[in-house]
Amino acid sequence: MVATETRTTCPYCGVGCGVLARIEDQDVVSVTGDPQHPANFGRLCSKGAALADTLDPASRLLHPEVRGKRVTWDSALTTVAHGLREAIARHGPESVAFYVSGQLLTEDYYVANKLMKGFLGSANIDTNSRLCMASAVAGHKRAFGSDTVPGCYEDLERAKLVVLVGSNAAWCHPVLYQRLVQAKQDHPELRVVLIDPRRTASADLADLHLAVAPGSDAALFNGLLTYLADHDETHSLFVNEHTEGMEEALAAARTSSPDIATVATQCGLSVTQVTEFFDLFARTERVVTLFSQGVNQTSSGTDKVNAIINCHLLTGRIGRPGMGPFSLTGQPNAMGGREVGGLANQLAAHFELDHLVHREQVQEFWKSPAIASQQGLKAVDLFRAVEQGKIKVLWIMATNPAVSMPDAQQVRRALEKCELVIVSDCVRHTDTTKFAHVLLPAQAWGEKDGSVTNSERRISRQRAFLKSSGEAQPDWWIVSEVAKHLGYGKAFDYPNAATIFREHAALSAVANDGARDFDLSGLASIPDDAYKQLEPVQWPVTRARPNGTARLFGDGTFFTPSGRARFVAITPRPPANPADDEHPLTLNTGRVRDHWHTMTRTGLAARLSGHTVEPYIEIHPQDAVRTGVDDGAFARITSKWGQSSVRVMVSTAQRPGSVFVPMHWNDQYGSSGCIDSVVNPATDPISGEPEFKHTPVKVEPLPAKWYGFL
Repeated sequence: MVATETRTTCPYCGVGCGVLARIEDQDVVSVTGDPQHPANFGRLCSKGAALADTLDPASRLLHPEVRGKRVTWDSALTTVAHGLREAIARHGPESVAFYVSGQLLTEDYYVANKLMKGFLGSANIDTNSRLCMASAVAGHKRAFGSDTVPGCYEDLERAKLVVLVGSNAAWCHPVLYQRLVQAKQDHPELRVVLIDPRRTASADLADLHLAVAPGSDAALFNGLLTYLADHDETHSLFVNEHTEGMEEALAAARTSSPDIATVATQCGLSVTQVTEFFDLFARTERVVTLFSQGVNQTSSGTDKVNAIINCHLLTGRIGRPGMGPFSLTGQPNAMGGREVGGLANQLAAHFELDHLVHREQVQEFWKSPAIASQQGLKAVDLFRAVEQGKIKVLWIMATNPAVSMPDAQQVRRALEKCELVIVSDCVRHTDTTKFAHVLLPAQAWGEKDGSVTNSERRISRQRAFLKSSGEAQPDWWIVSEVAKHLGYGKAFDYPNAATIFREHAALSAVANDGARDFDLSGLASIPDDAYKQLEPVQWPVTRARPNGTARLFGDGTFFTPSGRARFVAITPRPPANPADDEHPLTLNTGRVRDHWHTMTRTGLAARLSGHTVEPYIEIHPQDAVRTGVDDGAFARITSKWGQSSVRVMVSTAQRPGSVFVPMHWNDQYGSSGCIDSVVNPATDPISGEPEFKHTPVKVEPLPAKWYGFL
């Protein structure tokens, strides 16, 4: 057999690294970084390097199943279509819902959103991106009038100061962190500030680590705004010509954070630390502020995003090389999902669901019998509606909400009660598939063909290099076939992914001409062969800019009605559920270096479990003494919503009063390690994103009579 090599894209985080998949004799697969891909230039993290180890057919869902029995594709599709049709006939379109995923390719996402919003007539389609990026989306739209990431990865290397806020990039976006490490080596004058309650691996690179009190980010950046204004760092020309609302935002900042001493008290920092950070930001022109889940995953995440953006607007540090606010996306195609309207409050192509003309334009383009006229249910509310019996049919695609949602036991109760649960997945046994009445086998990475968009708006191709396992099909094909069984065949007659991509690009051009940020008009007529060879490119991609656009807002024009960026007045709010005498510690959850989401892929690679072999609670020595837990022993973590039991890791890297537990473990890999059973379901009132970063808990020793590690 002649060896073959395929250029494709990693299916893990939002960095969007290019990989080379090589198949040798006897179908042996190896994976290396693609040196030509502009996201990673050949670098890979531990997860990407182990991708070949995860191509295990033994774990796969290979055939359609209905109520535990193998059936034909036609039988399964008929069952799904009948269930949707019956629920809508009896209870209306709001009685059905899709819960989809940033693991889907853009083409999959587009077709699912089109079916739900344009043909079933409901906006009850939400995505697991609600759990990680919704606050960034909402903050962008409030400030810019659009969900736009202004900059690009190159800005990290061109900056003189990089501020990491609520981001452990060393573990969660490792290749970007590697680029930042290299930039610091090449430019010793580059300074890095880490703002995080924990001392994470990212602190190793930081010149200054601010271990802020949980939930105090808005107070910190309000204080920075006040400081910048008081020290003549306002870019008056930019503010006067290209922004609005500065006076109100500054007045709110002065009220909550009038001076450094007040900020230091609110954030649990010293005056010296705050002064050093504020002064460094003020005197450095080229500043990039990278923010991620530590900002987003709170009940005031949208406000925190805008507090950060306000500081960049005041100083005019946006849209130019080496500066700007930068949201680090969690999943490989969370950005693609936002492009196609995968959230319950969006339409496709950055059209607005609440805008009548936009709805009419999308409906006309789709030639659809209906169009959703109101926002659908966001993730937490969606699963509550399932438990309440309001949603009769739920279709879950490429995600594992029984593990990843907050208050996970409530989600499991909802799935247990739901009349019809449909799950499209590539894995047979997950905590979610056990609730499914219908299982639909989807292609996995290596079999899929389509596109994804990374954190810097760069579209890359994910190419197939393996044959489909069993009867697995592309997600777009599955959704399209259901649509055909519902009688919508003409609108879903797609022969391949390229046809869907062209339609997606063509929709972005409708009534656009610069009116919306997302524009792929330059790719709307891309031939199949050119689509196969498509090189990574950053949107917008227009006929005037066929090679894409690295940065936006450099001309000072935004997508608000006035064309000006908006300052947002921020009044900091505490977390929704404060610690109390019964639950005195604050739980923070997140990722470890070598695992991903709920381990359905990384759990298959033995070497990825070598770094962190089991779930753990990281706790400060003072809190360990107070709670009576010992390093290496077991502890029970209890909240008002549930409990979990994990190994104890005593560490001074943890802030006193707070504990950390990784999010990955599930019933497949641990008997009681699912920490999201403990996490509270409070959400941001604007974005609907849950507060994964702040749950009051009680920690106590777990006196096990015996335990084992298998």
